[in-house]
Amino acid sequence: MASRPFFAARIEDRFTSLLNRWLRRRGWEESITAYTGYGNAEHIRILGRVVLRPPQQAGIVQAAQALIYRRGWRNFISAPQVKATVTVVVGEQRVEAHADRGGYIDVRIHNPGLEPGWHHLAIEGAGGSSALASVQIIADDVDFGIVSDIDDTILSTWLPRPLIAAWNSFVLTEQARQAVPGMARLYQQLLKEHPGAPIIYVSTGAWNTYPMIQRFSARHGIPKGPVLLTDWGPTNTGWFRSGPDHKRRCLRELARDLPNIKWLLVGDDGQHDPDLYGEFASLQPEHVKARAIRQLTPGEHALAHGLPVEVPATDQTWEPATAPEVRAPDGDGLGDKLRGLL
Repeated sequence: MASRPFFAARIEDRFTSLLNRWLRRRGWEESITAYTGYGNAEHIRILGRVVLRPPQQAGIVQAAQALIYRRGWRNFISAPQVKATVTVVVGEQRVEAHADRGGYIDVRIHNPGLEPGWHHLAIEGAGGSSALASVQIIADDVDFGIVSDIDDTILSTWLPRPLIAAWNSFVLTEQARQAVPGMARLYQQLLKEHPGAPIIYVSTGAWNTYPMIQRFSARHGIPKGPVLLTDWGPTNTGWFRSGPDHKRRCLRELARDLPNIKWLLVGDDGQHDPDLYGEFASLQPEHVKARAIRQLTPGEHALAHGLPVEVPATDQTWEPATAPEVRAPDGDGLGDKLRGLL
């Protein structure tokens, strides 16, 4: 009994299975959403999701896509395809992969034989659907990269207070969302100074928001890069996934997948980023170049955590030697303080 999934996950799986059969009878078709992946000469990581969508001839898909631009809650409406099987095509290789209980695909392929740079790889579904996944191949001599949070780091959402977060995620229009000043400029400059370096976005946000994040980034000049999000809802062990654990796992995987890179870790002081980045810098100092923390405004802090409380400094505090940390309220301020550290 102890090995059985959490009861809420079992209920969700049963509901998804019934929903799949009901939608299939009404003509809904399998569709693949490809996310941005990364890799090097030894292996690549392919990410995507298999869902059910209305048939193209009904015209509903086009209308739904237009509505996505108007209200955020439509990003969260999807029907994952259970027990989906796909084939990832990399040159002459054809690798079969199986989606998880939420329809998500996360597969690593060894010896891809791809040159450094951007590539588009086909993901083919068993039902005839297909999609092209963008994958960034990082050269072996690249030793610098950026890991960036999303919420309140590049995109102002007033997270994590639940009511405010719900309003921003489900109701607010995409065009009303604001970019954090100077962050796009900071990232563009750093990537210009380090040709071929990757920027990877790690967030506790839901995968359903991926299309919105891509459009937002393109509109505000935020550099393209792989995005590592999570899935909301019940897991095999509890009601919800742990945001900090998701970020810890992503950082460990990046250190393992791209061992030659020392990362600039960029986040904000409204959630757990300072502690998580400090923890990672202590445990794996060889993988951290520096830490940059965007300071929330008093209004953002009050909405997220209440009024900030200052902890008095003490000479008795001991901290191990870790990568330097800088703090500033925007990208331009962080850039000034990072100058000379990278």
